[in-house]
Amino acid sequence: MTKLFYPVLHICGILAIIMSAMMMIPMSLALMQNDPEFMDFFLSSSITGSLGLLLYQSFKVRKIQLHIRQLYLLTNCAWVLMSVVGSLPFVLGRHPMGFTDAIFEAVSGITTTGSTVMFNLQSTPHSILLWRSMLQWLGGLGVIGMAVTILPFLRVGGMRLFRTESSDWSEKTLPRFRDFAKLILITYLLISVACALSYWLAGMTPFDAINHAMTTISTGGYATDDRSMGRFGNTILWISIVFMLLGAIPFILYVRFLTKPSALHLHDEQVITFLAMVCIVSVCLAIHLVWSGQLPLGEALTHSTFNLVSVITTTGYASSDYVLWGHFSVAVFFLASFVGGCSGSTSGGMKVFRFQLSYLYLRDQLRRLVHPHGVFAIKYNGRLVQHDILAAAAAFSFVFFVSIGVITLLLTAIGIDFVTSFSGAITALANVGPGLGELIGPSGNFESLPSAGKWILAFAMILGRLEIFTVIIVLSPVYWRG
Repeated sequence: MTKLFYPVLHICGILAIIMSAMMMIPMSLALMQNDPEFMDFFLSSSITGSLGLLLYQSFKVRKIQLHIRQLYLLTNCAWVLMSVVGSLPFVLGRHPMGFTDAIFEAVSGITTTGSTVMFNLQSTPHSILLWRSMLQWLGGLGVIGMAVTILPFLRVGGMRLFRTESSDWSEKTLPRFRDFAKLILITYLLISVACALSYWLAGMTPFDAINHAMTTISTGGYATDDRSMGRFGNTILWISIVFMLLGAIPFILYVRFLTKPSALHLHDEQVITFLAMVCIVSVCLAIHLVWSGQLPLGEALTHSTFNLVSVITTTGYASSDYVLWGHFSVAVFFLASFVGGCSGSTSGGMKVFRFQLSYLYLRDQLRRLVHPHGVFAIKYNGRLVQHDILAAAAAFSFVFFVSIGVITLLLTAIGIDFVTSFSGAITALANVGPGLGELIGPSGNFESLPSAGKWILAFAMILGRLEIFTVIIVLSPVYWRG
C-alpha cells in the first residue's frame, strides 16, 4: 500500500512547490502597489512551499513510474491539494472570507467553474483578483493535461477517438509525452498572450486584459467587476467569443497544426458540429430577441452569441441577465449548460462527442431493428468506434444525470429551493458557473447559500471536472483491494 502512495505524494510535493512559486506573482503585484495583502501572500506561499518540501523529501523516490491506479489517485489528490493551498490567500487575506467560502472560491477557480461567493469585485485588491484568475488559468492547463493522460484509460474523455499515444505511460513513450506536453503548454501560452493583447488593443486596461485572458482561455469566467463582461463594448465581447471558442476546441488539434501546418489537422467532426450548433442557436436567439422587441438586430446578435458561447463553453461570463429574455431563452441556456465544449479542451459539460456518439449508436440500433441480420460499422472522424468507447459514453451519461439528481436532493434537503438546487447541481457538475433563479443566476452569486450547500457544490465541481469516474474509482472498495 505504501508503494501506491509514495510517488503520488512525492509529485504532490512538486505541485505544492509550483503553487508556492505561483503565489509570488500576486505577492509581487501587492508589493508594487503597497498593498498589505503582500504579507498574506508571503505567508501563504511559505506555508505551501514548506508543505511541498515536506512531501517531496519525505516521499522521495528514485524513479517516478506511475501505474494506472496511481494515476487515478494522483489526479484526485492533485485537485484537492491545489484547491486547499489555493484557498490560503483567501483565508489569510484582510478581506472577510471564512474557510468554507475560501474553499468554495478556490475549488471553483481550479476547476474553471466560475461560480463565486465574492462581490464588490471592483473594490477587491488587485492581488486577490489576479490570484483568482491564475487559479483558473492553472486549472485549465491541468484539465488539458488530464484529458490526454488520465481519461484515455477510463475511455470517457474522448481522446481515444484521436490518433495519439499520449495515454501510453510506459518508459518507452514517456519522453515522447514530455515533448507533447511542452507543445500543449506553448500553445496554451501563445493563445493566452494573443487574447490578452487583443483585449488590451480593444480598450481594456493591461490588468483587466491579463485577468480576462486567463479566465477566457481557461473557460473559467472569473471577472474583475461585479458586472462581469457587461461593462465592455461589442468589440471586446466579440473578441471574447472568439477566444472562448478557441478554448473549447481540442488543444491536440492546435499541437498537430503547429508541428505540421495543414488545414486537414483542424478538420474534426466534433469541432464542426460544435461550431455549427453555436451559429444556429445564436441566430435563433437573436431572432427571438428582435421579434420580441427587446433588442435591435446588431445588439441581439452580439449578446445572444456572447452569452450562448459563454454558457456552452462553460465559461460563465455574462453581458446581461439572459434570464430576463423570456422563457424560450431560459430554456435554451438551460439545455446549453449540459452540452459543454469539445473533448480535450478547457471546457466542461458532457462534451459534444458524447452526443454525437449517442446519435450514431441510436442510428445503428434503428438500422438493426429494420435489418436484424445486417452488419453495420459505427465510424467517427473516419475511424471505427470500438464498442467499449460507446459503452463508456453511455455509462458516463447515466452517472452524470444520476449525480445531478443526488446533488439536487442533497441541496433541497438542507432547505434550498428546487430551482436553485437543480440549476446549482447542473452548473457545478458541468462546471458552467452561473445557475438560474434570483440567488445564483447571472446577476447573483453563491454567497448567500448555506455552508453545507457550498461544500456539496464544491465536491460536485471536482466530481464534474474529473469526469466523475476518476473520483468514483478511487472511492470504490475494489480500488483499495490487493
